[in-house]
Amino acid sequence: MSPDEIDQIRLNFNPGTLMLLNIVLGLIMFGVALDLRIGDFVRVFRSPKAPVLGLLCQFLLLPALTFLLVIWIQPAPSLALGMMLVAACPGGNISNFMTHLARGNTAVSVSMTAVSTAAAIFFTPANVAFWGSRYEPTAAILRQVALDPLDMLFLVFVLLGVPLVLGLLISHRFPGLADRLRRPFKFGSIAVFLLIVVLAFAGNWQNFLDYIHLVVLIVLLHNATALALGYLSSRALRLPEEDARAVAIEVGIQNSGLGLLLIFGFFQGLGGMALVAAWWGIWHIIAGLSVATFWSRRSIDLPESAGA
Repeated sequence: MSPDEIDQIRLNFNPGTLMLLNIVLGLIMFGVALDLRIGDFVRVFRSPKAPVLGLLCQFLLLPALTFLLVIWIQPAPSLALGMMLVAACPGGNISNFMTHLARGNTAVSVSMTAVSTAAAIFFTPANVAFWGSRYEPTAAILRQVALDPLDMLFLVFVLLGVPLVLGLLISHRFPGLADRLRRPFKFGSIAVFLLIVVLAFAGNWQNFLDYIHLVVLIVLLHNATALALGYLSSRALRLPEEDARAVAIEVGIQNSGLGLLLIFGFFQGLGGMALVAAWWGIWHIIAGLSVATFWSRRSIDLPESAGA
């Protein structure tokens, strides 16, 4: 099969299931927000170096490096746009757990999750529109679907912004209620989300088998680029090792669930885009846990003053 054939396929996704998936993603973000505090945003202003660097990597450097990666690899246009969309998404909801496992700075990870989720309301649509329009094969897709960044901004606001505000409000005003809701919302919504994705792709299994080989190496390279970008840029700026680990995981773990919803909502389930986002969602868990496990077995040298 020609790689360009993937640009012609559309994955079937029932509109009712898509609506349910939107609701579930909102619940997932609500569960994430219950773990956040207003102080997580305040912490960014008090100790801004690591979170700000992470945000620059997340929403500026990673999309730019993805653009260069696309020009170098020259994948099928739908794969290229899928890479750009994933790179434009905020950090995934399991990054805090992975940072803790990696013996990284969990406070930095939580701060980045809070701020990147809020920032994604604007930067995700803006990055897709900006970088996608600067590569002619992907620009042609954007023209074909007549993408309106404002429509995407509104959907991202509904999926991320509203649950974030509600979750923060409850965690701030009703901490006892937040403690009771946190576990069922976080794990229950993720389980339902995974079930819906599995059911959705069960109806497109043959397409998955036919084309998955086209995305495996691309996603591996793309994800490795994201992890390396976060870690190496942190070390280049002489951030502590535990901060560098947190930034690397935040940049390397993307909210591919949001990416899938945007793909089905605005790109009619364009095959290459959907496969990139779906496989990224699987691979970044494998890669993230592998890196976190490796780091968990390596000690972090503390400054001499810490032991005094």
